[in-house]
Amino acid sequence: MSDETQRPHAPAVETRALWKTFGQGETAVHAVHDVSLTIGQGEFVALCGPSGSGKTTLVNLIGGLTDPTRGEVRVDGRDVGAMSEPERAQLRLERIGFVFQAYNLLPVLTAMENAEFPLMLRGVPKDERRKAVSALFREIGLEGLEDRRPGALSGGQQQRVAVARAVLGAPALVLADEPTANLDTQASDALLGIMELLNQERRVTFIFCTHDPRVMRRARRIIRLVDGHVERDAEKESGSLPDWVLEPVGAG
Repeated sequence: MSDETQRPHAPAVETRALWKTFGQGETAVHAVHDVSLTIGQGEFVALCGPSGSGKTTLVNLIGGLTDPTRGEVRVDGRDVGAMSEPERAQLRLERIGFVFQAYNLLPVLTAMENAEFPLMLRGVPKDERRKAVSALFREIGLEGLEDRRPGALSGGQQQRVAVARAVLGAPALVLADEPTANLDTQASDALLGIMELLNQERRVTFIFCTHDPRVMRRARRIIRLVDGHVERDAEKESGSLPDWVLEPVGAG
């Protein structure tokens, strides 16, 4: 059976005995320490833990932005480590969406142009991609803002554009690194509601790297990292926040 045939049934993400070490010898830092995870299609997952616990490094490994020291990462059934850099770039373009803390919108482009940019790179005809962006903008409350540039949008609106850019084209997953860090409570709640809607209606898998309790309350699974390894991994009801999530390192 071919890889293409198996892929629709594959988990969104698998990591197997994954390590990322910076430096050598006594000064080596194990940013990710023997992490094995399976994240299914359609999950809504928060990676939490103290600063320096390895959250961002793990997200970068999953997204193929950095190479593991050893171990394996599979996205949508494909071995990321076995790919050439052009193949990884194509995987990111077609199957992985990214939402960053700093929005990463191009200031010279309009909201419409920023959102459609990945579709343009994929060669989607202009009329088709504009139709897709317009439909999604209506769904997430950006209708009428298509021609505004990022500087004329609020922080919450810019982050919605970033989410639209990430989910257009039906990626296997979206990796969101501290997406609410620069937003107030109202904007954060609105953004998370949009992400939940996209998760439920479009079955987009979301993995959040976050310190924000609001994100963790919305998540249906929380993975807590400490010193690069998985300390806790538990499913939960949306809206709840287990006591152990915000425990100091070494508590208990």
